[in-house]
Amino acid sequence: MAAHFGRRLRKGAATTAVAAAAVAALSASQAPGATGDDHGRQATAGASAPVPDPTGDDATGNSPYYTDLPPLNSPNPSPSPSAGTPVAQGAAEAGIPATVLDAYKKAEAELRASKPGCNLPWQLLAAIGKVESGQARGGEVDASGTTLRPILGPVLDGNGFALIKDTDHGAYDGNAQYDQAVGPMQFIPSTWAWAGRDGNGDGKKDPNNIYDAALAAGHYLCRGDRDLSQAADLHGAILGYNNSQDYLNTVLSWMEYYSKGTYSVPDGTGAAPGHRSDDGTPRTTPSTPAEPANPHQSKPGSKDQGGRPSPSPTPSKPGDGQDGGDPAPRPPRTPDPTTPTPTDTVDHLENAGTATAELTATAGDAFTGTISTRAETKAGAAVARVRIRFTISGDTDATFTGGEDVATVATDSKGVAKAPALQAGEKTGDFKVTATVVGRSLKGVDYQATVTERPADTLTATTNGGTPLTCTPGGEFADQVQLKATYKGAVADKVAATATLIKSATDATENDKGPYFKDATTGKAVRTLTGLKTDAKGLLTLPKLYADDTTGTFLLRVTTPGGGTLTVQLRVAADGTATASPSPSPSASAGS
Repeated sequence: MAAHFGRRLRKGAATTAVAAAAVAALSASQAPGATGDDHGRQATAGASAPVPDPTGDDATGNSPYYTDLPPLNSPNPSPSPSAGTPVAQGAAEAGIPATVLDAYKKAEAELRASKPGCNLPWQLLAAIGKVESGQARGGEVDASGTTLRPILGPVLDGNGFALIKDTDHGAYDGNAQYDQAVGPMQFIPSTWAWAGRDGNGDGKKDPNNIYDAALAAGHYLCRGDRDLSQAADLHGAILGYNNSQDYLNTVLSWMEYYSKGTYSVPDGTGAAPGHRSDDGTPRTTPSTPAEPANPHQSKPGSKDQGGRPSPSPTPSKPGDGQDGGDPAPRPPRTPDPTTPTPTDTVDHLENAGTATAELTATAGDAFTGTISTRAETKAGAAVARVRIRFTISGDTDATFTGGEDVATVATDSKGVAKAPALQAGEKTGDFKVTATVVGRSLKGVDYQATVTERPADTLTATTNGGTPLTCTPGGEFADQVQLKATYKGAVADKVAATATLIKSATDATENDKGPYFKDATTGKAVRTLTGLKTDAKGLLTLPKLYADDTTGTFLLRVTTPGGGTLTVQLRVAADGTATASPSPSPSASAGS
């Protein structure tokens, strides 16, 4: 009866209304300046037409998941029961194992700093952790957050589940033939390969560690420019994790429940869920990294149950067991091992029209060019539904939109996969994007890209409103040289500049006498400064200038990428009438 009730509730109460309520509650409480009414309207619209993740790169391989729903009564945020005292229904479900809860909150804090616009609530991570692994099997983790036993989803061999052949040589799941979802957040190996993070600072990215897995899940959910306080983005992120309407509703129900209050319980004492979307198939729990047994051969009711939904959930209809009666058995689909998958038919990858000239951007700007790759058979025919991984390598800090340096995208009906937009960082230079086929060892396609320096074409002196600087031999100039940089009339911020005390207007080599700057570390005289940058307003103030015992007129030249040049005339005189004024005068000679 409990199982039947759970199924009825999943199809009844866990409907669009529950999804909308969850979004409204979380959005109103987390989004800056948000109102409950506004977000309620957004949630209703978003829940009625959920949009799956557009990249075709799901986290879990759409494996089965726990379908248990939270109690109808609200949780008590601080039950603090004494030892041996029964915990009321609702309070037990609100308890999250201490280490697991700590991992969720640390992941939220890191994402709040690195991707503040995403507005990731830790309650979303807790909800996903609940339906994916029952909070790491009720908190069966060690002090570092690593699960005491591996948590593996069913073998994704196409027998009732998705067909995903091995992509990691068994490194994560111990299975060198087919992939399996791994760890408390249930990442498939091909997704973990790029989404994995080191959340506990031990130098490893372990999908079986709750700190690593929670942080990876947070970054996965926050890809692109998502704002999870918005219903559409929230729904898209969850559906990208597992593309099922029931999964979306279940996660939103738990997220809403946890948002009303929760507390930590000792590790290993969390409430264990009991119902799964695959109708009772246990999740495998090997004690060694050997290849796991097929979950369909596991005994029902074993302690470590879990899993996730079939990749193509069927709609409710009379007689299919979703109206409260016993579920109608589905005959397993046994794939023909001789039938090649789309991935198997790929012979090579081709550049799908990306021009090298399009892959240049100024530091801090978005690239206008798009990287596209086409998967083809040996005969040159397009291959659809193949996952292409794009990887950035090189010394720059360029990323894909959202801050990732790896992205996986499925090919469309024309066999083409388009990488997410590239975003230049502040570090200039060349880098490479390589496209490869996930699950195959085929030669990749390389795309060369370049990040150039921010330009300024005009430099204007603003030194103290034009007031002359004064200096005597052996002294220091009273004021500092200031300038403003613009590019095509607009403020040029973060532009690199070089300041050099030159010999003459026609000889830009460094002077060996006259005014100088001081090295910030040694205090020694230097006459060339590099690494200078304009501020957000395009302004730059040079360090103080000093004079040696040489009198006369000298030139200070400032240059920027883009052609910006400013020559400042300096004069050192014994009577203290030295001046600093902007002048390109070619007749001024240093040391005259």
